[in-house]
Amino acid sequence: MLKILHVSPSFYPATYFGGPIYSTYALCNALGANREVELRVLTTDSAGPHLRDRLEARASGAVEQNGYHVYYCKRRLGVSFSPGLLARLLPMIRWADVVHLNAVYSAPTVPTLLICKALNKPVVWSPRGSLQRWQGSSRPRTKRLWETMCDWLCDKTRVTLHATSVRELADSRSRIRRAAFVMIPNGVDLPAKVRDSPPGNSGALRLLYLGRLDKIKGIENLLAAMQLCEPTVTLAICGDSSNGYIGSLRALTDKLKLNDRVRFEGHIAGEAKSRYLADSDVLVIPSFGESFGMSVAEALAHGVPVIASKGTPWPEVETVGCGLWVENDPQSLAKAIERIRQMPLEEMGRRGREWMSREFSWDVIAGKMFKVYEGLVKRPHDG
Repeated sequence: MLKILHVSPSFYPATYFGGPIYSTYALCNALGANREVELRVLTTDSAGPHLRDRLEARASGAVEQNGYHVYYCKRRLGVSFSPGLLARLLPMIRWADVVHLNAVYSAPTVPTLLICKALNKPVVWSPRGSLQRWQGSSRPRTKRLWETMCDWLCDKTRVTLHATSVRELADSRSRIRRAAFVMIPNGVDLPAKVRDSPPGNSGALRLLYLGRLDKIKGIENLLAAMQLCEPTVTLAICGDSSNGYIGSLRALTDKLKLNDRVRFEGHIAGEAKSRYLADSDVLVIPSFGESFGMSVAEALAHGVPVIASKGTPWPEVETVGCGLWVENDPQSLAKAIERIRQMPLEEMGRRGREWMSREFSWDVIAGKMFKVYEGLVKRPHDG
């Protein structure tokens, strides 16, 4: 039996942190169902950016769920610093055959890489998009110093960096040079039931933005595009921000006189997310950069076509026939919105759902990841 330890700064149900939480959780659930795997997750109780944002009280020991154990350690500082997690790292890494590290610029990253180097333990490292850059990226010098330190703790025979798209793979290779690389996309859960009625029945076009609210997401461009569209086009923005950024988006909405067409719905998860997808005609993701874009996969799994910017790694939505892949300036987005409302949305949604079922089920993705783990254990390591 293969013993796998996932180390993550936060874990489900900390859905505030967006797509990486869902993808890490779903991967662990699929791995936990594998009889050849014994899985443990070491994480914090962080549920948001503030110390008061904590998951509900957890037992001091492991919480058993979905065939594996999760150790939620109390966060004491910042978003992810936990003395309890650091205290457990050494014995749990000793126990593991493979360590799967999630995230980059978080408190557990360097200690995990350091201990794994000292013990010569194989590592799969999932940056979850953190190594990607755009023109508005914050603290580039500080991040580069952190990356240099992490890179020094890697070597190609022992550390494999996991990217979820070709674009993330290229960006990660430019920053971490001493690791090997593998490209495995995220998976997606397919709901048993999708929308009850075909899209566009009311004559209006109901757009949805779903995800974290941040400048990298290009939401200002989407709002500007809304001003160029017909009044029958409406937009629901589902997500939250940690730094008051939502206030600037509300102010822009007011300035553009879009208050009657744009709704801010806050953070949604679970059944609420499915309801919003069922009540939408098209998902729009106008990001400057995405490693994967989990909300695109979720929308397609629900039978909802998408408009994805070229900052996302989703050119195949056009070849499959389930969406449009466009520039994220306001004019291009507006043209795409007007174009897609003339397209067969129900048929496009069906194609997208079939595509997700065929290539992105979590059983398929977890099987690929398991082979990576096996390969690392069998590979001779320097040390």
